[in-house]
Amino acid sequence: MTTLTRPELDGSFGMVASTHWLASASGMSVLERGGNAIDAAVTAGFVMQVVEPHLNGPAGDLSALVWSVQDHGPSVICGQGVSPAAASIQHFDSLGLNLVPGSGPLAATVPGSFGAWTTMLERWGSWELADVLAYALHYAEAGFPMLPAASATISAVKDLFSQHWGPSAQVWLDGDAAPLPGAWWTLPTTARTYRRLIDEAAVGQSREQRIAAARRAFYCGFVAEAVDRFSRTAWRDPSGHDHAGLLTGEDLADWQPDIEAPVIAEFAGRYQVLKTGPWGQGPVLAQQLRLLEVVGLLDTNVRSADWIHLVTESAKLAFADREAWYGDPVDADVPLASLLSRGYAVERARLIGDQASLELRPGSPDHRTPVLADLPEPVFDESPDPTSGEPTIDGLGRSRGDTCHVDVVDHWGNLVSVTPSGGWLQSSPVIPELGFPLGTRAQMFYLQPGLPNSLRPRVRPRTTLTPTIALRDAEPWLAFGTPGGDQQDQWQTAFFVDLVQADLRGSLNLQASIDATMFHTTHFPSSFYPRDAHPGELFVEDRLSPAVIDDLGKRGHQVVRAGGWTLGRLSVVAREGKRLRSAANARGAQGYAMGR
Repeated sequence: MTTLTRPELDGSFGMVASTHWLASASGMSVLERGGNAIDAAVTAGFVMQVVEPHLNGPAGDLSALVWSVQDHGPSVICGQGVSPAAASIQHFDSLGLNLVPGSGPLAATVPGSFGAWTTMLERWGSWELADVLAYALHYAEAGFPMLPAASATISAVKDLFSQHWGPSAQVWLDGDAAPLPGAWWTLPTTARTYRRLIDEAAVGQSREQRIAAARRAFYCGFVAEAVDRFSRTAWRDPSGHDHAGLLTGEDLADWQPDIEAPVIAEFAGRYQVLKTGPWGQGPVLAQQLRLLEVVGLLDTNVRSADWIHLVTESAKLAFADREAWYGDPVDADVPLASLLSRGYAVERARLIGDQASLELRPGSPDHRTPVLADLPEPVFDESPDPTSGEPTIDGLGRSRGDTCHVDVVDHWGNLVSVTPSGGWLQSSPVIPELGFPLGTRAQMFYLQPGLPNSLRPRVRPRTTLTPTIALRDAEPWLAFGTPGGDQQDQWQTAFFVDLVQADLRGSLNLQASIDATMFHTTHFPSSFYPRDAHPGELFVEDRLSPAVIDDLGKRGHQVVRAGGWTLGRLSVVAREGKRLRSAANARGAQGYAMGR
């Protein structure tokens, strides 16, 4: 059994778990002062924009799940902004680009984070916007400690900042150098933007009207005007050339976050998992659970070679379907009901053999023929810069995937799970008037017509942001999630099945399941620029038994040892009647759970 890195927290008042201790502490402070889980989650989310700037920002995006006692049920909040009205494959062709760059203004979609956070606060929260923003504002003005990973990120891009992204150099460099780990840092321009939004929120007779006024200031007022001006200027991107963006103030004014019903997947008789729709990768977790039920994973020893092999091979099949079938259902015909059906899972499970597959094998739901994107080599005029793609680089020099996450449960029974991302400091030059950059989620579109995830005007790119709420015996039970790009629904699947098996044995411990050795495959195309794939590759933490690692290699997996504590940044909160529990990832010494 894994020796726990921390105790599982156990209480009855409230729990917050996130990827940064200051976000967790801020959220817990809100609960202690009478706020509900939504107030706490929104507060933590704004704090993460300041203290985890290499992983998210005010102009980023998010996906959220809320179980509301007020509504007696769940909702998905889509804070994934759409592509600009001017975005087209033809425009990128005219620039000589065969992939959307991983950084720079060309990759920007409408920033959805602010709209989604404020919509959650308006609909389900109880606090004023000024009160929830006060925590982030404090850290932006008084200062916060620079994370080692943030310092490393700035160091990797400091030459780009100095030579091409002057506004970013002014915000993030200490002279010509990156700030050292632990350096005390302030963001005065971002703070002024927050204060102006708070001032705009002073208009209105009700709390809801005041929050809506701040949202108008962002999407129709001074923020949108600054974004419009900025997008007209050309900036260096990974193509080696300077390109202007396509995003306009009108794009922001015409957008609003969606509130939708979740996708629901049954598992093992008494459990249900709630996920986003196919505009995100969320349903791949549901597909994996269907497959794992069919192949009898629950009868297999956890973390054995058989168990890891079945989880990995199921992931390959589910993510192959993501590549062929997922996209914004507003104008993409996604056969979701068939993809999630038991009959389809039975059919697909026949492809899982004793040896690791080295092929990308999407299925044919409703007897339709799958079409996969052609993956061209990226066009570089110079070496690709470290701003491209996902925000974190692993010890092997490849993008590992990372962002932020927060889960909250309160004593009333509200549950919240949110994965914010995008707009990280290395995504695009800082907008001087605002103090933060745009996001780069458009890099997830394909520049090939006819695919569900092809670039089109005013549609959502297929995001990787995928929070989770789980029910047990039809009662809300867990809120959990993790950063990690394409790995999010791999790490969450392994974590959840581990938890279910422990629950069925009567030995449930949230921290033990987070601390357990983790793994994932990079078999399928990455959602991020430059869309690379590594067939058969399987990353495992070195703490996994040598005999198991050897067995996986014999089965044909291309095993990569990733270090002892490197994969996954899960957090979770749980509700079992009046009893509340939580746990958070110790990897990186950054995430913490708090509660009482």
